[in-house]
Amino acid sequence: MKRSILTLCLLALLGTAQAQSLDECQRAAESHYPLIRRSRLIAQTAELTVRNIEKGWLPQITASAQATYQSDVTAWPERMQETLQRIGLQMKSLTKDQYKLSLDLQQTLYDGGAIGSQSALARQEGRVQEVQNEVNLYQVRKRVNELYFSLLLIDEQIQLNDDIRALLLSTEQRLTSMVEGGTAATSDFEQMKAERLSADGAGEKLSSQRSILQQVLSALCGIEVSKPVRPELTTITSTSVRPELRLFDQEMKLTDIRGKALDTQLRPKLLLFAQGYYGYPGLNLFEDMMKRQWSINGIVGVRLSWQLGALYTRKHDKAKLRLQHDLIENAREVFLFNSQLEEIQQKEQISQYRRQLQRDDEIITLRTSVRRAAESKLAHGIIDIDGLVREVNKEHAAKIQRAVHEIEMLREVYQLKYTNNH
Repeated sequence: MKRSILTLCLLALLGTAQAQSLDECQRAAESHYPLIRRSRLIAQTAELTVRNIEKGWLPQITASAQATYQSDVTAWPERMQETLQRIGLQMKSLTKDQYKLSLDLQQTLYDGGAIGSQSALARQEGRVQEVQNEVNLYQVRKRVNELYFSLLLIDEQIQLNDDIRALLLSTEQRLTSMVEGGTAATSDFEQMKAERLSADGAGEKLSSQRSILQQVLSALCGIEVSKPVRPELTTITSTSVRPELRLFDQEMKLTDIRGKALDTQLRPKLLLFAQGYYGYPGLNLFEDMMKRQWSINGIVGVRLSWQLGALYTRKHDKAKLRLQHDLIENAREVFLFNSQLEEIQQKEQISQYRRQLQRDDEIITLRTSVRRAAESKLAHGIIDIDGLVREVNKEHAAKIQRAVHEIEMLREVYQLKYTNNH
C-alpha cells in the first residue's frame, strides 16, 4: 500500500514538473522571473508615496529653541524714565540676552489643488513604472521561444540520427553475413562500422547539447522541461497590443498630469497658523521691562500667500511638456514602423519556408528512392560500399535540412506572434 502511494506521489510530481507546451513554458517563465516581484514592489512604493503626500493635510508642527544676544534693545528714553520714577514706576530696558522655546503649528485650509495633483502624479508615475516592468518581462517570451525551438530542433536531429544509426546498423549486420558468405570484403564491413560509430558519436554530441539547452530552459522557467511538444501552426492577426503601446499611453497621461500640476502653482494658498512660546521677552514688552521674567505667549492667525514666481518659467515649462508629448508620440511611431517592417519580413520568411518545405519533401522522396536502389545494387555487387554510404548521407542531410526548415518556420511564426502579442 505504501509503495503504491509513493508511486502515485512520484507520478504527480513528475506531472507538475514537466511543461509540455510552449505556452506553459512562457507562463512559467514569466511567473518565475525575478522581475515579476518588481511589479508588486512598484505598486507598494507608489502607495506609500501617495500616503506621504496626503499627510500634507495634517497639521504641521515645528518645535524650536532659540537663544540670542543683541547689540541693542528696546528701552525708555532717559527723560521718560525720570518721569516714571517720580510716580514710583521702575521701567528698565529689556536685557540684551533673550531666550525662546517655541511651538509652531500650520494647518492648510486651501492649497490650490497642489496635494491632489502631487498624489495623482505619484500614482501615474507608479503606473508608468509598472508598465515598463511589463515591457521588460514581455521580452522573456522571446528568450523562451529561442530556447524552446532550439530544443525542438535538437530533438529532431537526435531522432534523425537514431534513424540513420538504425539504418547503418542494419546494413552492417547484412555485410557481416555477406563477409561470412564471401560475397563482400572485410573492408566494406569495417567502413560501414566506422560510419555507424561516427553516427554514435554525433548522437552523443547532440545529447550533450540537448542536456545543456534543457537545463537552461528549465532554469529560466523554474520547472523541469523534459518533453517539449511541437506547437501547431497558427494564424496571426495584425492587431498589435504590445505592452510598449500601453507604456506610451501611460507616459502621455503622465505629461497631461504634469501640465495640470503646473496650474496649481499659480493658485493662492490659505493657512491657519498658531505659535506658542515660553521665553523672554514676551509679547507684553512693558511688563517685561519691569519684571524681566520668562512668560508664556501665543498668537493665532490666518495667512493667505500667493507665489507668483511660477509665472517666470511657466511658458518654458509648458513648452517642455509639449516637447515631451511630441517625443513620446514620435517613439510610438518609430515602434509601430519597426514592428510593421518586422511583420512584413517575418511573413515573407514564413512563406519562403512553406515553399522550401514542399521542395524538401520532394527531395527526400527522391533521395530515399535512390538510397534503396543503392542498397539493392550493393546486394547484387553493382556498386561498392562507398556508393551506398554517399546515398545514405545525402538522404540523411535532406531530412536534416527539412527538419531545420520546419522548426525555423515554426520559430518565425511564433516570433510573428511575439511581434503582435497575439
